[in-house]
Amino acid sequence: MTFAAVLLIVFLLAALSSFVFELLPVDVTALCLLAALLLSGLVPLDRAMLGFSNPGVLTIGGLFVISHALMRTGLIELVGERLSSRFKHQRWVGIGVLLVVVAVMSGFLNNTAVVAMTIPLAVDLSRRLQLSPSKVLMPLSFAAILGGTLTLIGTSTNLLVSTLIEESGEQPLGMFEFTPLGGLFLVAGLTYVLLLAPRFLPERARIESLTSDFEMADYLTELQVVEDSKVIGQTVQELRLSERFDVTLLAVIRDQQRFSENLRNLRFEAGDLLLVRAATSSLLRLRKETGVALLSDFKMSDEELLADRQVVVEALVARNSSLIGRTLQESDFRRSYGAFVLAIRRDAATLRKRLARIRLRFADTLLIITPKERLDELRRNDNLIVVSELNVQLRRERLWWLPLVLIPMVILLAAVNVLDLLTGVLAAVALLLAIGVISPQESYRAVDWKVVVFIAAFIPVGDAMLSTGLSDLLASAMLLPGSLFPAWLAPWVAVSFLYLLTSLMTETVTNSASAIVLTPVALSMAAELAIDPRGLIFAICFAASASFMTPTGYQTNMMVYGAGNYRFADYTRFGAPLNLLFWVAATFLIPLIFPFHP
Repeated sequence: MTFAAVLLIVFLLAALSSFVFELLPVDVTALCLLAALLLSGLVPLDRAMLGFSNPGVLTIGGLFVISHALMRTGLIELVGERLSSRFKHQRWVGIGVLLVVVAVMSGFLNNTAVVAMTIPLAVDLSRRLQLSPSKVLMPLSFAAILGGTLTLIGTSTNLLVSTLIEESGEQPLGMFEFTPLGGLFLVAGLTYVLLLAPRFLPERARIESLTSDFEMADYLTELQVVEDSKVIGQTVQELRLSERFDVTLLAVIRDQQRFSENLRNLRFEAGDLLLVRAATSSLLRLRKETGVALLSDFKMSDEELLADRQVVVEALVARNSSLIGRTLQESDFRRSYGAFVLAIRRDAATLRKRLARIRLRFADTLLIITPKERLDELRRNDNLIVVSELNVQLRRERLWWLPLVLIPMVILLAAVNVLDLLTGVLAAVALLLAIGVISPQESYRAVDWKVVVFIAAFIPVGDAMLSTGLSDLLASAMLLPGSLFPAWLAPWVAVSFLYLLTSLMTETVTNSASAIVLTPVALSMAAELAIDPRGLIFAICFAASASFMTPTGYQTNMMVYGAGNYRFADYTRFGAPLNLLFWVAATFLIPLIFPFHP
């Protein structure tokens, strides 16, 4: 093994450790790795920059914009609501229809955006069918993941792998080349979900907790004792906070002092800040009867706090939200959104910090009180996903129908090789911008820049693996299990082993990183076995997408994590058998659908 190969292994292990332990954001880790490759001379400057002009990366960015334009029409909400309403008296039939709609849409649109649009539909359907949202939201994520395996544009990983093998001299992957196996996976996955979700998924999230009543317990929020409050001069014991209001007092902050012990005998004073845990209904009743004020980063006026003018909703922090990494105070949330954050939940746990000082993350759940007239505006905001009942309708804005025409047209022209996919996507984006269907600002916000930068910066890793010979070394090591079997069986073992390794890497790092690292290895394995690499390549594509075992393995899993009040182990118990099923199925089906010797 050469020094260059050893050095590359060290860099890769450092990057993968950063992914696993979340030492740095994934895009920052990728940029650090790219800088290390440049400084060490493992990748020359001209090759290092190729990722930022890579056709697959540019196509991914364009598809983000087109998907956003389609989402603005309200089509997905409309289709999902109409179909689910048709079967509202047949519980799992209605849910099954919704999952099929989500899966099919995810085959042609960004599945993270599809899930963002359909979480409120799934919650509303759960309410009408008297089901816990915990029974529905994880299946919703799984359906979106499975839908992404149907086409070349179903996930960014498919496009990325296609570009990588094309640069190596192989034929790019076809638009619907994924569909035969993806369709089988979809049928098997939805059958698994619909048969086992009713029995094995928990009923942890109550129906009311994600709808208009929002009776979710264990919220942490802040109250302030104002001048005319009835609690001034009284103690917790005298007020009987727990018995009368079902409110748990955790701490009192007074003039830079924090009291968290012997609170029962502490007398309240004007200006005291109370850190409490309670259900929303309890908080509102306490405010009404005692005159304490709900507090976050801004104080609400008495007029704004009138209950009959307010609605309480939950909202998830969206994937590309500008709120990520910022506090409520830094984002000026109160004035920017005309709403007031009562509490924050993260990973189904209560945060024990001052709300205004908490830096928000993707998929955090905010409990928000807002004027009724501002609710629609809040729903339309790209930074948040409001989880509540929807007023679903097709938004007939100017040329609203154009995205509905462009997407199938681009897909069809690319499928029949009339037009290159990147050319079609860029032309569609240019047309949408030129005639004002979406604004340039909207298009920039629509792109998940963390994903784009991560992929572009990580692509040179594959080049480094080839130039240092590391891909050949890893290929030889991975072919060792196959040497224990007859020669004709070795390719089958290679497919099985490569699928398993990709699947495990995806659960611990990211699907794109797994694909970039293992695609050169798959090409080297195919060369050593003297077989067509297509089967090994598709093993990587499907394994990198079929991530069910952890909430961190795929973006959509993380989106429903807090909303469904799941625990990490819920994914392992319910998702691991599905991963295992697909591994076994892929081992036997991939060689049949993609023969080793065509």
